[in-house]
Amino acid sequence: MAFAPSEEPVALKILVAGGFGVGKTTLVGAISEIRPLRTEEVLSDRGVGVDDTDGVEGKTTTTVAMDFGRITIREGLVVYLFGTPGQERFWFMWDELSYGALGAVVLADTRRLTDCFPSIDYFEQRGTPFIVAVNCFDGADRHEPDDVRIALDLDPDVPVLLCDVRRRASAKVVLVTLVEHALKMLTAAQR
Repeated sequence: MAFAPSEEPVALKILVAGGFGVGKTTLVGAISEIRPLRTEEVLSDRGVGVDDTDGVEGKTTTTVAMDFGRITIREGLVVYLFGTPGQERFWFMWDELSYGALGAVVLADTRRLTDCFPSIDYFEQRGTPFIVAVNCFDGADRHEPDDVRIALDLDPDVPVLLCDVRRRASAKVVLVTLVEHALKMLTAAQR
């Protein structure tokens, strides 16, 4: 169906959240049709003792505000991606970033699974539809989605899937799963 000039364009806003070093910037970069806006800064001495780098010792940069990307689905329908900062000292930005969001992808790393609890809590408390996407890092143990669901104490209706955020096709499956889940929740709420 083509976009008619008299129709209002539709923009969907999706958040990509999760702990420090989980792959938020990578996911936005893998799927965005534009060169993503990134607010990456080199890790500095200020983060020593504040930022937990266990498990991501090789990480040298961090997002200090947000990542931004865009996907045009068709004329008149655009998805805007906002990657949230993963460190607690930047969480004050989440309320602004989440305003008007259709839903969120919570990225998880099974080597640091507890790092996604703050994101899950944030979206649960606000009633924001979310899914959990387990980023399968090279060399990390693989766990079945149901095992991750149990470990995170998620409701059975919250989708959990495995992904590789470096791959565009995998990132696409993650985003489609979120949109389908959000539409299902919206439909259920209207009944």
